[in-house]
Amino acid sequence: KSTSSSKLLNKTFVITGTFSTPRNALQEMIEQHGGKVSSQVSKNTNYLLLGQKAGSKLAKAKSLGIKTLSEAELIALLNA
Repeated sequence: KSTSSSKLLNKTFVITGTFSTPRNALQEMIEQHGGKVSSQVSKNTNYLLLGQKAGSKLAKAKSLGIKTLSEAELIALLNA
């Protein structure tokens, strides 16, 4: 996969909840900008991409002090 920018280089995201954009499209967006997507929240996670009806991943991210982003915030970050 080629990257279109390095805005998210070395940043790890976890995606949780329901979004208006398909999850695989969000993952592709992140990867195209140099980021990685993980399935589990850990101390190595940089951002939690937060959709509606988020569950235990949100609680874990909060306990670890991980920044949360909405779908709109992710798109704004990529377009900045």
